[in-house]
Amino acid sequence: MPRSPMFTVPASLSLALVLALAGSGCSSGAKSGGGATKTGGFSVAVAEPDHLTPGRSTLGSDELRVIFAPLVKVDAKGGISYVQAKSVTSTDARHWTIKLRSGWKFHNGEAVTAQSYADAWNATAYAPNGWAGNGQLASIEGYPALNPAKGKPKTKTLSGVKVVDATTLEVTLTSPDSQFPLQLTPLQLGFYPLPKAAFKDPKGYDKKPIGNGPFRMTSAWKADKGTTVSAYAEYQGPKPKSSAITFKSYSDLNTAYTDVQAGNIDLAYVPVSKYGQAKADFGARLYTYEAPSLEFMGLPLQGKRFDDIRLRKALSMAIDRAAINKAIYGGLYTPATSLTPPSEVGAETDLCDACVFDPDAAKKLLKEAGGWSGELTITYPGGLGLDELYKAVANQIRQNLGISDVRAEPTADWAEFSEKAFGNKITGLNHAHWGALYPSMQATLRGIFTKAGGCQVCSHYSDGDADKLLQRADSAPDTAAAAKLYNDAQKRILQDFPVIPLFYGSYIYASTDKVTGVTVGPADVELGRISVVG
Repeated sequence: MPRSPMFTVPASLSLALVLALAGSGCSSGAKSGGGATKTGGFSVAVAEPDHLTPGRSTLGSDELRVIFAPLVKVDAKGGISYVQAKSVTSTDARHWTIKLRSGWKFHNGEAVTAQSYADAWNATAYAPNGWAGNGQLASIEGYPALNPAKGKPKTKTLSGVKVVDATTLEVTLTSPDSQFPLQLTPLQLGFYPLPKAAFKDPKGYDKKPIGNGPFRMTSAWKADKGTTVSAYAEYQGPKPKSSAITFKSYSDLNTAYTDVQAGNIDLAYVPVSKYGQAKADFGARLYTYEAPSLEFMGLPLQGKRFDDIRLRKALSMAIDRAAINKAIYGGLYTPATSLTPPSEVGAETDLCDACVFDPDAAKKLLKEAGGWSGELTITYPGGLGLDELYKAVANQIRQNLGISDVRAEPTADWAEFSEKAFGNKITGLNHAHWGALYPSMQATLRGIFTKAGGCQVCSHYSDGDADKLLQRADSAPDTAAAAKLYNDAQKRILQDFPVIPLFYGSYIYASTDKVTGVTVGPADVELGRISVVG
């Protein structure tokens, strides 16, 4: 996902923050007791952003989601509501018309128009720019011309994006896609608009972006420190509940967690290593949401040793997910019973029979598969707080299947793990994670189980029948029809059981008692709904 899909935890605190576990947190901005700022705002821990131009950014999600407003939002039940867009419609799921609300302005007073979107999308999709959000525009007609396999593009604009008038944008996709409106939601940073200033001074803009959202930057980002954004009085959408937000840069999730406990900062994402104690530490000030993400184990299906599906199912049924969740994660995870998290629109659960803990059935399946000889390794990236999880999984497989030599083996760091994973050098089980940027089964199933998916290396799996079902789902006339076909696709994939689902991921935050209204949903924590007490 613009952030690496294999191992990120929250949408707001990306992989880079999780990897740098040895650093210390830095802070900026005045405070008036606890973590609340003198301006009536509050403070939040974030990763040091790589860029603050939406289409370029992989590490600036929190900041950009308040500096900019999306076209649409999705609620916890999968319902779409319009923000900057007035409507997003199509009669064939391929040709889309986006109507914008009139009267909206960027923070410098420039009108937000259809051209603002077209310019931003073209810049993001243009391969020589090297912007991180490039792939988010891949379904729009003309994308291949801006991203040729060889040589420089002969055009700089997407043929599938047409500006009809100031408030009307027509978008033509390469093929029908019923999920296109869901792709316009907040975490898909490549779909935000840009003002003219972004192109006149790209370097300066990247440190102090001008957006169309509820908060505006009053000072440029200070490296390894942060900045404060203030409520934008002319914002046409729902007014924010606080007057300011101070973003503080952290390289260590654990430091941010401790700072919330001490009242030095108001809000922080809870690291996995703290799940077991978080309820006791924060009680009612702990906020959770079952995210559109999946924690699972991949297998080297490109080899021969795991060819027998009975072996794969035996390994899965030997794992007591509920016990691990309780002992290690304090019950904050949900054991997976399908391939698509229930927070994705229309996703069914209880589809995975082999996800049910049944050691007797597991032993029987292993015997039918011819047993196992030699060592069985579980490879995972070191330094991410995953040691307890995979030691527990290894112990359960050892005890419940009678395989004597089961080893949980961490790599030195993410770089080594990545090198092994992408080089097909892992011979046993391996840790994998997929987090969708928009709450659609399409994102997860295509991401993990198709040849073009960003996490195909996690599964080493694709299937022609499943591909056809996914294509039919993409072309479905409505959400209900699409959901049925996506569920049919995951049922087909589960017939082959190519991966071992473990848990649905979660967005989990902790706060001080200085703030109220903390809400976590499909697009992660909603900072605009938080207010300061007193």
